[in-house]
Formats: sequence, structure tokens, C-alpha cells
Amino acid sequence: MAADMVLVVLAALASSAMAPVGDESPLHAVFSLQFLPILGLAFALHWWRRVWAIQPRYVAVTDFLSIFFIGLTVGLYSRVNASLFTQVELSQGWDYAIIFTFFYGLFVAGWRLLRRMQTSGWSHLSDRSRPTKRVLIVGAFNEGESVYRELMRLPDPSLRVIGYVDDAAELRNTTVHGLPILGSIEQVGQIAEERKINEILIAKGNLSPTELRRIFTLCGSTRARIRLVPSFAAIVGGDDRVLSRARNINVQDLLRRDSISSENEDVEIDYLSGERVLITGGGGSIGSELARQVAKHSPASLVLLGKGEGSIFGIEQELRRKTPLRPFAVIADVRDRQSLDLAMASQHPTVVFHAAAHKHVPLMESVPIEAIRNNIFGTLNTVEASIAAKVKQYILVSTDKAVKPANVMGATKRVAEMIVAAASSRSDTGFAIVRFGNVLGSRGSLVPLIQQQIAEGGPITITHPEMTRYFMTIPEAAELILYAGAMGRRGETFVLDMGKPIKIEELIRDIIRMSGLVPGQDIGITYTGMRPGEKLHEELYFEGEDVKPSPHSKIFFAAQNAAPPWQWLKEQLDEIAQICASGDQEAARVALMELAWGKNFPPFHLQESEPVRKDKGNVE
Repeated sequence: MAADMVLVVLAALASSAMAPVGDESPLHAVFSLQFLPILGLAFALHWWRRVWAIQPRYVAVTDFLSIFFIGLTVGLYSRVNASLFTQVELSQGWDYAIIFTFFYGLFVAGWRLLRRMQTSGWSHLSDRSRPTKRVLIVGAFNEGESVYRELMRLPDPSLRVIGYVDDAAELRNTTVHGLPILGSIEQVGQIAEERKINEILIAKGNLSPTELRRIFTLCGSTRARIRLVPSFAAIVGGDDRVLSRARNINVQDLLRRDSISSENEDVEIDYLSGERVLITGGGGSIGSELARQVAKHSPASLVLLGKGEGSIFGIEQELRRKTPLRPFAVIADVRDRQSLDLAMASQHPTVVFHAAAHKHVPLMESVPIEAIRNNIFGTLNTVEASIAAKVKQYILVSTDKAVKPANVMGATKRVAEMIVAAASSRSDTGFAIVRFGNVLGSRGSLVPLIQQQIAEGGPITITHPEMTRYFMTIPEAAELILYAGAMGRRGETFVLDMGKPIKIEELIRDIIRMSGLVPGQDIGITYTGMRPGEKLHEELYFEGEDVKPSPHSKIFFAAQNAAPPWQWLKEQLDEIAQICASGDQEAARVALMELAWGKNFPPFHLQESEPVRKDKGNVE
């Protein structure tokens, strides 16, 4: 306050010298009793508008408006006050008020602006002699401008913002905070190379995955580190420091397509309302997300069945906290038929989602007997227990690795599909199979492994540079499983629309860049060769499957010629069970692959001795 009052006096002296009122000298006009009311008014207005409390680091336009208002008010009052103590007419000398307002603003606002420039880091950014990290901001509207202001507050002498890129036509040939709009987003790669950019900040809110992918692809041609700043909607109610919330791009951003949305679809998930739902593998990545989404559809009860007590307990407690549902946890193994029958008898489920399975391809190659027991006989047990308990609907979660299986895991899931298809003719239980590819972010999958290798400093290992896979997110997979369950009745296979297959090497490079690193520079990539059981490219359909659309735009119906006869299939499974009991891993592998590939199949037709249940409708 004392410093501000000194600046008021200096402004009055300068104004009196340039626009004297009457014959008084500037010193006499200011250092006299007649100036005390003016100084008192300035003090009161400063206190009222809290000019003394303005933080120079955060001085803004509203603060400058307050200072201008005070200067104009004091200047006008000074002219009125002078007419009371001099012989000058009130109608004369109003130029003094204008000049006083100018000097007052120059002194009071100017020194705050100088302090802001000093504390915000502008002084060291202008020091070209120091090493600099050259930053380019993608987006020049609110988010980009806020990111720039946040960068200016960082006490980092190595940081220098070079400019912006933006597609908005109205921003062409303009500047933001004195920095130029260097071009459109399409030119970001060229601009980054020409300007030797070290870091690119994407500061555009509410981007669709397609738009974000386009920007990231354009930026990906540079050697700059890339980070994504969240939209303002993502930080409402939190810390207003935008840059501190800049995040690495998440797994949804890795998809080279828009996220699947089921809005405006003709299929309704009304089959879960009021039903008693049981989910095997309820603590796994897919099973737990299925539980979250099932809880939204008002089931009468929800049973989470699995071997891992830690994961089952975690999802059970989460649902208890976040939903009115009180799920029931059952610690049991799907290979144990007695445990399944006890769970069915006590909980009386009407809808079963079978998501329990061993899914790790290389691990299952070394223990085919374990994969067979869990994935095949676990499925057989859940199918037979569901039929015995008169379950209304049974949905098997399968994988694209079941198509032309080249590994033990895929072969076991193929046989699981055969079990469900064959069982569909034996009871009134509705059966459906849902087949999809790799799930981003699931436990033990590719993305967490890459992130761990990045955290350890690399290198990232990849088996083959041309390998491709289909990918989707966990919520997408779980939601579409629910929709497929609404349509399946007779053992139909539903295939989820996974978009185009993604090259694994490109995915790895994306994840490295999304972690703020440069592939080949900060993190190396090494090729280890394909592992046993791996395929270079996965497929979603068999050659003999007739792929048709379903009422849901993102789900297709893969119609097989016919299901294998149940009795014949049971005989094949009994033989494999005997081989597993002998402990011969290689013999079990051979028998599994022969069954999965259909080398021993009889002609595809339903035997007359088997009961054929009534048609409960299909998707067509």
C-alpha cells in the first residue's frame, strides 16, 4: 500500500508538470494540504478494490481494469478538488484527469507487469545463451493459451515455446502472447523439423479418437516428445494448473478407429433386468468389467465366481461401494464340477457369462494339459451345470485365436466353442459364443508389458516386425458381450467389429511416444523371433463361416455349417481326458490340435437319437 501511494504521488507530479492546473507548481500542487483528500481517496479505492493484494505473478486483465477505474476516478476527483482550492474554472483543465489516468496506470500497473515478467520466467526464456527445450503447442485457443501461460510460470531456464499450430482459419497470420501461429496441424511435422522442436504438446480439448489419431500420426513423424493436455472438462473442480495434468495418451488413444458406442442401437439389453447373473472369472479383466456393466442393468443378484480371492474381493468391494447391488463372491475352480453345482444350487443363476480361462499363449504352450483342463473341461463343466440348473442364457467369451488355431490356447478355445455349439441342441438353455481379439490393457497383455519395459528403460522386445493383431478396449469388449448375449439363442457365434488389424511394431512405437520418449533414441526396440504357437496374423472367421450382419452395427453373426454331435464330442473329450491323466504333455497337444482342427469329425449333422429342442429364434 505504501509503495502504491508513492506511485500515486509520482503520477500526480508528472500530470501536474504536463497539465498544470492554475499557477501552482507541481510540487506545491502535490505536497500541500489540498492533496490529502486525493491521496485519501486513492487509499480507500486501493483498499476497496484490493489492488494491494494482487499477486504480480498472476496479474490479469481484470486487475488492469480495476487499476484503470481507480486512476480515472482519482484523476476526475483531482480536477474537481483543484477547482475548490484554486481560481480555475471547473470547466477547464480536464486534460489533467486524462493524463493522470495514463501515468497512474503506467506506474501502478507497469511495475506489477514487470514483476510478472520477472517471476514468470520470461527473462530467462529470452536468454538465448542457455540450452533450450524447444516446445510447439498444437492448438491456439483456450487450452493452448493456458498451456503457454503455465509454461511461463515454470522456473525452467531450458524451456522455450516457439509457437503454435492450429487449423482455425481465423488464427492465420496472428499471434498469441506474441508467439506466431506457424501453420496448420497438417504442417506440424515439417514445422517441427524446421524449428528443431524437442517437445510437442497437444492442447485441443474434446477430440474424437479419429482426430486425435490424425494429430498423433502427423506428430509421430518427428523426433519430438509428444504429450496430450486434457480438455478443461476433464479438470473442472481440480487444480487449475493445466500443464501439471498433461498426460500420456491412454490405451483408448491407441485404437486406429473411433471407440465403439452402442447409442442408437436397435438391440436392448433387457434380458438382464431382474435376472440372477453368474460370471465365471469374475475377478479377471473381462469378468470384472462385465460385472460393472451388468450391475447397470438392474439384475436381481450378481455372483462373482473365480479362483483368485484377491481379485474377486476387489471387484466385490468396488461394486458394493459404487452400486446398490450386493454381489455374492464364490471362490471356486471351474474344473471342479461339484463346486459349480453347489454354487448353482445355492444361487440359482438364470444367466451365466463364462469368462474364466487361461489366455497366455506362450505359457500354455509348455503346459497343454493345464490349458485343456481349465479351458475345455472348465467350459464343459459350466455348460453341463448350467443345463442341469435350467439356466436361461449362457454366453461363452472366446477369442480370435480359436480360428485356425496355431497354439494350445487357441485350440482349447476352439474346442470350447464346439462344446457350446453342440450343447445348444440339448436343452432350452440359450447359448451364444462371443469372439474377439486382443484386449488393450488387460492383465498380462501386450500394453502393460510394454509399459513395464519402458519404465525399466527398455529395450522393448517384439517377436516380428510384420506381426498384426486386432485390438479393442476392455469396456468395449464387455459391452458388446452383453449385446451379443441379448441376440444369441442356438449356439451362434458373434464376432465383434475390431476394425483393421494393427501392426504390433507401430503400436509399440506409439506407446513409446505416448510415454514422452522417442523410439530408437530414448528406448530401443529389439526383435526376438516368433515364439512357439504365435501366428503372424490373426483371423476372426473360419473359411466355412457365413458372416452376416446382426441388429447391432458392431456385431456380426458367423453362421457355421453345423455343430458337432454331442455324443461324438463327449467321446473325443473322454479320450483327451485319459491322455491328460497320463501326464503326457505332447500326446495331449497332438490330440487337442486334431480335435480343434476337425481331423476326426464325422459328417456334420445332428444324430437322430439326440433330442432337438424347439427353435427359440435367431438373429436373422
